[in-house]
Amino acid sequence: MGYVNYEKKTRWVVLLTAVTMIVEIIFGITSGSMALLADGIHMGSHVLAIGLSWLAYIFVRRLEKNKKFTGNTEKILSLSGYSSGLMLLIFSFVILVEAASRVFNPVEIVYKDAIWVATIGLMVNIISAVILHHDHDHSDHNIQAAYLHVLADSLTSLSAILGLTAALIWGIPFIDIIAAFISSLVIIKWSVGLLKDSGKILLDIKSDKP
Repeated sequence: MGYVNYEKKTRWVVLLTAVTMIVEIIFGITSGSMALLADGIHMGSHVLAIGLSWLAYIFVRRLEKNKKFTGNTEKILSLSGYSSGLMLLIFSFVILVEAASRVFNPVEIVYKDAIWVATIGLMVNIISAVILHHDHDHSDHNIQAAYLHVLADSLTSLSAILGLTAALIWGIPFIDIIAAFISSLVIIKWSVGLLKDSGKILLDIKSDKP
């Protein structure tokens, strides 16, 4: 499976995420739903991250046609993957900080609106994950980074749905905060793994994997 196929996959996901972002922002403004508006703005960060993966494939494709280029295109894709990994790590720490602040400064939650927004996000990310699914053994760090971004967002959406639903039914808002903490810790583990693997390629360190 070549870079061209991965380029198409990332392009479709960027377009899908961008459309979702625009729709959520428009409906968030017109309906007055801050949850919908916030999620639409959050979608913008994923358009940026996955858009970086898409642009990396375009750049590599053009370089491979340039006879003057004698460098290693794998390093370019690993650099893109490393950059996306950093974005993912920052994203997970932002969730941790926000969750921690909610412990000391509880915010009133409009549960039904929040669950609706999280469900939309989960559906979009499931579709994106299906599009970006690839053979891990024959892939590069760039497509892995894009895939991890949608998996991470799927995890946060799912944990939000479960946490919000439990909080709504049992009247314990703290469950939502616990769900956010757990999902961010998992995302941190994923992003650190991606940073280590892509960093080894960038530094020409031989991988321990066979």
